[in-house]
Amino acid sequence: MGALDTHAAGVAQGRVVQFRPSGSSMVPLIRSRQLVTVAPVDPTKLEVGDIVLVRVAGTTYLHLVSAVNSRAGRVQISNNRGRVNGWTNYARVYGICTAVDGEPRPRSADKVRTP
Repeated sequence: MGALDTHAAGVAQGRVVQFRPSGSSMVPLIRSRQLVTVAPVDPTKLEVGDIVLVRVAGTTYLHLVSAVNSRAGRVQISNNRGRVNGWTNYARVYGICTAVDGEPRPRSADKVRTP
């Protein structure tokens, strides 16, 4: 189980988590080791451009929603460099990124799932 899996488990349990992901696939939206805040999400409210903590084809990512198929209850996930990771259903979307280095992400607050 990787670090993102551990954070996803926390968010799935209803917790807001903060962590510093590494890598360059989300630059310039998220740079390596920037502090991100991820909260549980209501996946029915997701839009293209939202950054989510999600599991696609057995791998957990902090990536962009690149398409939404609300009728089928699923989203397409991609990095910020144009690589499509694939489609996954709403049950595998754990959280939404609400802030990067303390700066709120646009249109994320109203998508947070409250218990």
